[in-house]
This record gives sequence, C-alpha cells and structure tokens, in this order.
Amino acid sequence: MFAAGAAVFALAGPSAAASAAAHPVTQAAVDKYRAGNGAPGAEAVVREQDELWGVTSGTKVLGQNQPFGPDDQIRAGSLTKPFTAAMVLQLVAEGRVDLDASVETYLPGVVRGNGYDGNRISVRQLLNHTSGVADYLWLGGGLNPIEQLRPHTLAEVAGWGLAQPPLFEPGARYQYSNTNFILAGMIIEKVTGNTYDRELADRITTPLGLTKTYLPKPGDKTLPPGHARGYVGRYLYVDFTELIEPSVGLSGGGLVTSGADATRFFQALAAGEVVPPAQLAEMFQPAEGGPAYGYGLGVERFQLPCGGEAWGHYGLWPGYQSVAAATADGRAAFVAGNVINNLAGESGSVGGGGAVHRGVTVTEVLCDQG
Repeated sequence: MFAAGAAVFALAGPSAAASAAAHPVTQAAVDKYRAGNGAPGAEAVVREQDELWGVTSGTKVLGQNQPFGPDDQIRAGSLTKPFTAAMVLQLVAEGRVDLDASVETYLPGVVRGNGYDGNRISVRQLLNHTSGVADYLWLGGGLNPIEQLRPHTLAEVAGWGLAQPPLFEPGARYQYSNTNFILAGMIIEKVTGNTYDRELADRITTPLGLTKTYLPKPGDKTLPPGHARGYVGRYLYVDFTELIEPSVGLSGGGLVTSGADATRFFQALAAGEVVPPAQLAEMFQPAEGGPAYGYGLGVERFQLPCGGEAWGHYGLWPGYQSVAAATADGRAAFVAGNVINNLAGESGSVGGGGAVHRGVTVTEVLCDQG
C-alpha cells in the first residue's frame, strides 16, 4: 500500500477497511508541507476514537523508497513539554506540588543569583513561559558543538540558561524558554525521588501503552531500528540523526516518539485520561499576556478552520519538525517531516522562506473528516 510519492495507511479496529479509503485533503496538505519545507519525507497520523489512519509523502531515508509509517520514531523536540507539564499537573492533583508555590519551594538554591530569585517565580510561570528565565539554547549552551561530545544532567542544562540574565520580571510577559521545562523536570525528580524517565514510564507511557515513546539515555545517540532519519539542509542534506547529544533536550525536548504514540497521548490528554479535570482546565487556560493563539501550561491552542479548537504543541530537533494536537471529541493528529532548514517556528511562529508551516497543516488534517 505504500509508495514513495504518496500513500494512505490504516490500522486496527472494526473500521480499518473503511479507513483505507483515500484522504485526498490530508494527502494534499502533507504533500504541500513536505515540498514547501524541502523535506525528504513527511507524514500525518490521525486517531479518531479507536481508529488510526494516516498518509505519507516521500521517504524516511534519503535515497531509498521507505515511506513513513505510524510507528516510525522521530526525535520529538518540544513535543516533550506537554508530557512534562502533564506529570507536574498529576503531582498537583496528588497534593505534592502547588502551581502557585515558588520554584524555591521545590528547588532550594537552584534559581538564585545573576538577577534570579526562585522565591519570585512560581511553578505555573515555568509551565506557561512567563517566568522570565532565559533560554539555554544558545551558542554557549545547548547549541554549542562542544556540548554534543558528552552527556549532561538536568541541573547542568538549566545552568546554561541561568547563566544568562533574566529576560524580564516574573509574570511581566510571555517568552518561550526551554529552560522553564528543564526546571520543571528537576521539580518532578525532586518531589518524587525518581528519575524523569522512570516517572514518565510509570505515569504516562506504560499506562497508555506508548511502546515507541521514551527518553534516550544520556550519551546514547542511536535510535531503534525502523526510525525516520533526520536531515538538515535543503536540496543538499546532512544526516543529523545521531549527531546531537540527546541530553541537551531532556524534559524540555528530549523525547523520542511516533505518530501512533503521539496521537494516543494527546487524545488521552484531551479526554481527561492523563490529567484530572480540575488540573486539565488549568492546563488549557491561556496565560495572561501570552500569545494571541493561546499558550496554557505546556500546551498551546490551535484554532481550527472548520470551527472549534484543539490543544497540542510543536516540536523541533535538528533533523526533525513535528506538531501534534487533539480536540475534545476524540480526534488527534500528528504531522512530521524529517528535515530542518531553519529554527524558526518553535511555538506559534510561521517562520520564513516560504515554508509551509506545520501548524497550518495539522489544523487542515484535523478538519479532514474523510
């Protein structure tokens, strides 16, 4: 059923035969997305209640006829953030974390000096990017080629951001910063006494059956067999799949996942299966002073052209770009391409160069009722 140019796949459930019918709207959107970004390959995976279907365009391995499949893993980048936020909100529901308590409460002495005072930054402000903490992804930190040569800890990665002065006073405005979610990962570890990956398994991936989602071990740059290769460039490509040290991402952007797993997670999240209703309402509450499209606690809002809204997130990692979102009625979609030719558009930004933005594509896909 697969072909290098375009294909539709279907999986399991009583409607599998029906789902094998073509989805021309989604196919056209994914073909346009791949071409507009100069990607070797791209895919959309859609989950509607218990049915999974999708389309693929191009190839997951440059120079070979290997279309994407729903279980093919990619490096998810900031798609990690909703997983991290969900775990923090589970701890809130358990009475172990207070969203409006200070970061100092849980990480004494960590956010201090260089203009920072952890007593003045709340957990909520980390999760909705109103903390003012600088982003660690700069040339002297996470993007430094030297830092790709050895593994790192959450504390070390957070230190790269805290070595820069604050962007603004806590709560004054919104500015996306990956350091916020590294600190959130540290809170998870401090409160539970377990590693982030252990909590991820116990709280999310095992209960939901996400067999293709995990946090790579620091220093392990390999991916399991069957993954999509990731490239940087346009027309001329460099394979980045195993060049970047995975521990520069961690709780802010380090997960590996697949389309099938990502749609299952976001579907379950929107349905209240991951975070209890009271905390889910907080999660989906846009931050005051935040972007017009709406950013909640580790998730952002997507207005659908067919009406209504979805909640999800973008992901970027050298070699990969992705987005996933879900609606309250059980529909979830994941769109991914295996190239990065600029680092624009991490959260709500269309970027430049005439590229087709993946946020536009995922909303088109969510509106395709077949």
